[in-house]
Amino acid sequence: MRNTIKALALAGAAMITMPAAAQDAAVSKAVAADYDAHLEELFVHFHENPELSFLETDTAKRMAAELRAAGAEVTEGVGRTGVVGIMKNGEGPLILLRADMDGLPVEEKTGLPYASDATQTGRDGKEYPVMHACGHDVHITSMVGTARRLAAMKDQWKGTAMFVVQPAEEVVGGAEAMMEDGLYEKFGKPDYALAFHVTSLLPTGVLSASEGIQYSSSDSVDIMVPGIGAHGAAPHMGRDPVYIASQIVTALQSIVSREIMPLSPGVITVGSFHAGSKHNIISDRADLQLTVRSNDEETRAQLLDAIERVAVNVGRAHGLPEDKLPVVTRIEGTPVTHNDPELAKRLNAVMVENFGTEGFMPFQQTTMGAEDFAYFVGRDTGVPGYYFAVGGTPPEVFEAAKNGGAPVPSHHSPLFQIAPRPSVTLGTEAMVVAVLELAPAG
Repeated sequence: MRNTIKALALAGAAMITMPAAAQDAAVSKAVAADYDAHLEELFVHFHENPELSFLETDTAKRMAAELRAAGAEVTEGVGRTGVVGIMKNGEGPLILLRADMDGLPVEEKTGLPYASDATQTGRDGKEYPVMHACGHDVHITSMVGTARRLAAMKDQWKGTAMFVVQPAEEVVGGAEAMMEDGLYEKFGKPDYALAFHVTSLLPTGVLSASEGIQYSSSDSVDIMVPGIGAHGAAPHMGRDPVYIASQIVTALQSIVSREIMPLSPGVITVGSFHAGSKHNIISDRADLQLTVRSNDEETRAQLLDAIERVAVNVGRAHGLPEDKLPVVTRIEGTPVTHNDPELAKRLNAVMVENFGTEGFMPFQQTTMGAEDFAYFVGRDTGVPGYYFAVGGTPPEVFEAAKNGGAPVPSHHSPLFQIAPRPSVTLGTEAMVVAVLELAPAG
């Protein structure tokens, strides 16, 4: 898989040396000028001041101010910390443009001159370092650029742009919270919904989008494994939750390898295992934290059901009493994100027309990343969605990695970094191009 990613990246890097003759030069020039005059400072501000999920109060205030300055009518506090800006421009379709704004509890180690040294008290009361380790600073900066450009180009499009500044994507809770807060009831049901994600796995200057599945589902699951405490020298007098939980970790992998149909992808990763306090004490509890991924809702349900069955019955097999069996809790989750096939085919063609074949790479799923944009465009909403990727790593970085240099840092890494100028400007241009296609003035 890693080789596939590198091959795609290097292929893209080679392609972008060609001129993109079809690109809209006027939009590109205007966006570049706006980056120099305003967006660069804004990106640095966001990168230096990240905030955790559902705690993005300062980021939300700045985004509200920026959207108001661009000419949108702004409502704050939607879905807790979310912001919605409405820009009306005559009769035409309602187009939702979404950007997520939360950072991650990661200590930045990039060495960039604008690296974050921010800390914040999380919702659990603990203090965390905070970093934009997934590129959300690019997304919100590009949203501001898009709003400013659309305001300056009102003679070229007609309709309404709904700018949705979403909280808490990293815990896949913000989109659902905004929908539960009546996003579509308060502001209207969109005719189309658009979003993008900058990615370190593609070179700068390259776009990519699927005509079907774009992201996998994701569920966070906790398993609390009770035990019966005892002295470490007398294990027969208790029930060791560390050993039982270890058996659960091993048994969970049989679900994917022996229960899920081989052609249906699935992932069960145990990302956290905590138990005990001292060398010679058998604890009375162990805690596991899992992430679960799939590409369809049937497999998703099968995985979640099997996790509970396996955990509970491993506990039984090791002699835990019925009132002390493992407890499985689903904490948060998001469905599979699908691009609307017709809309994606239409907009992919427009991207190729504007940015050239060298600037658009056919989509290939190489990881099981997830996105809660699915809540805005799920089949129950009837809203066609288009989610695309914007390359964020300079081609020379891929070339250096190929020749034995440092590997390209992944998302959520303390070394994660995106080239801001080409990422912000391309994301902005692509959003503007999509709106002009879907809501033409003529």
